[in-house]
Amino acid sequence: MTRALEVGMTLPVMEPDIAPEVLRDWSERIDAGPFSSLCFGERIAFDNPDALTLLGAVAAWTRRVRIGTTVVVPQLHDPVQLAKALATGDRLSGGRLSVGLGVGGREEDYRAVGAHWSSRTMAALAERAAILRRVWAGDNLTGATRPVGPRPARPGGPELLVGTLGHRTTRHAAQWADGLAGMTLDLDVDATAALFDVARDAWAQAGRPAPRLTTSFWFALAETAPDPRAQIHRHLRHYMNWLPAGLVDALAPTAGFAGTLDELRDVLDRFAAIGTDEVQLIPTSDDPRQVDLVADLLGRTG
Repeated sequence: MTRALEVGMTLPVMEPDIAPEVLRDWSERIDAGPFSSLCFGERIAFDNPDALTLLGAVAAWTRRVRIGTTVVVPQLHDPVQLAKALATGDRLSGGRLSVGLGVGGREEDYRAVGAHWSSRTMAALAERAAILRRVWAGDNLTGATRPVGPRPARPGGPELLVGTLGHRTTRHAAQWADGLAGMTLDLDVDATAALFDVARDAWAQAGRPAPRLTTSFWFALAETAPDPRAQIHRHLRHYMNWLPAGLVDALAPTAGFAGTLDELRDVLDRFAAIGTDEVQLIPTSDDPRQVDLVADLLGRTG
């Protein structure tokens, strides 16, 4: 590939009835491969595993790979308790945690935990990010006999990346985030490049170090699926269950990547060319052959 692009792999946590042994198998394969990160996201009103509980298991199943939450929604949690859970995960993993934070897009998740949909703002996200960092710094925010611990493995705690697709929200996050936990729905490299330019400019204007720039997309391989586009469509029908089926059906023909390994290599080269630090691949089935095939691809092109 044309630059030192890192490639992470997401666990298939949004597949129906995912078994614990499958998650462990995927985690161990990812950790043994050339992947830079092992990622998973959060939903509440769904049948996926709880992200914070899974964090502890993944920390125990792996030794090397960065562990990324893409993304956790702080408004769905008590911020002090969230800080404690994330610090615990960072310590258990030996400082390998990368935390993606976002406001989320599903009102049903807010309702499920009694959170107010009106708190779904970037200002509220920034306030909660500040609480995380204060707890990790050892500030006693609760008035208890001792501050809430444990301390994270690294001074200052894990990096915080903002999960967003918007230019305005990217500029807002420059005050507190260390970079972007992005996503491209339709592999629009030009749109991703424009967002990265906004981030670079916003972080520079804020006097911050250059942001870490990551993006992600769904994928299905022709080598493991007889119809990779149909696999993505099936996955989105399950994952995007809160949206009208017609809207999902309209999105599915152009969502993510469906093709061969050689075609995936070309896509990764295009993201490398715009200065992407990391691409995180999101599987649309739980077939572990995908991990091995992509690992072989990275070994050939790295």
